Amino acid sequence: MNIATEAKLSGKPIEENVRSRPARMMLWFIIVACLLAAVVGAILFFEHWRSNLIKGIFANNKPPPANVTVVEARSEVVPNLLTAVGSLVAVHQVDVTTDVSGRVTDIKFTAGSHVKGGAPLVQLFDGPEQGDLANYKAQATVAELQLERAKQLAARQFGPQATADQAQATYDQALAGIAKTEAIISQKLVRAPFEGELGVRHIEVGQYLTAGTPIVSLTDLSDLYANFTVTEKDSAHLQVGEPVRVAVDAYPGRSFEGKITTVEPQIAADTRNIRVQATIDNPDHILKPGMFTTTTVVLPDKPPVITVPETAVDYTLYGDAVFLITEKKGADGKTSLTVERTFVQTGSRVGGRAEILRGLKAGDRVVAVGQLKLQSGAAVVISTDPGPSVPAQPPRY
Repeated sequence: MNIATEAKLSGKPIEENVRSRPARMMLWFIIVACLLAAVVGAILFFEHWRSNLIKGIFANNKPPPANVTVVEARSEVVPNLLTAVGSLVAVHQVDVTTDVSGRVTDIKFTAGSHVKGGAPLVQLFDGPEQGDLANYKAQATVAELQLERAKQLAARQFGPQATADQAQATYDQALAGIAKTEAIISQKLVRAPFEGELGVRHIEVGQYLTAGTPIVSLTDLSDLYANFTVTEKDSAHLQVGEPVRVAVDAYPGRSFEGKITTVEPQIAADTRNIRVQATIDNPDHILKPGMFTTTTVVLPDKPPVITVPETAVDYTLYGDAVFLITEKKGADGKTSLTVERTFVQTGSRVGGRAEILRGLKAGDRVVAVGQLKLQSGAAVVISTDPGPSVPAQPPRY
């Protein structure tokens, strides 16, 4: 059917029908656009309403205040301690040896016993030397008689003075032989060079010993050296006579007192460290040479600093911080407590307390227990539980 036929059937002119079709299409586009705009508007309104509703819920649903333990930062004098590691060395310690060669005929000590200085330890065979000694004594007796006779004759001028001088020389030679032989015999009897504790025996009866063969170790345990090293920076604070405190793994919780006796005058070129030696009294003989030690040097006190318990400091890669207690008043006039993360600069740690060089002042209240559940601005309540156990005063030694 063509346009002319449609015009005849509708009873309208052809030009009027052609103009009415685009008008209807435009009307439909307008209606659809209005519907789409209404749908989009409804969706946007719903999202805005839901967002505001969620914000209101979270704003009114605040978590309860965290229960924390609070301590006050205080100003106090902290001992100036310098800690280093080292080892113990005996003041007197030797491996007892023999000066001459010989066969062991008698062992006069018990391994592990305490001996006095000069106590006999080992007897070597000295039969030939004893025979030589008897020979020289006999020669000395004869030479002495001849000397007396030559002196009497020379005094009466019945004999020449040369004979008296010759007799004197012969007598002196006999005495020298006696002294030499007695010295060799004394070397055959090995004695303890000083008082101390004997170690494990290394010889047997009948064994032939050459000069320098180790017999037994001898250690004087009454005093020990504590050798340790410090850095070049710390060497300027060390002086002879300063007290030190030594701790060993064998006796945890116990310390041993001593004093610095030697400071090496040269600094090692490879490590830039300086060697220090302290003398430690060991009256009970419980410390042993070779023990690993943690040595603490007590330096003169520094000015007072701010300190808090170590548990109050949060150590992180981004810096050390504490949670500082702050008071805020609400609209109803009530006071509430909140925490603020405050970064601080820490110093040394002594006796469970940490130095705060910057970031706090005396009297500031910080959280000591319960930091893991906190964030900056969180509300807190102070717990009645006691704070962390730390000494009332830092240890002086």
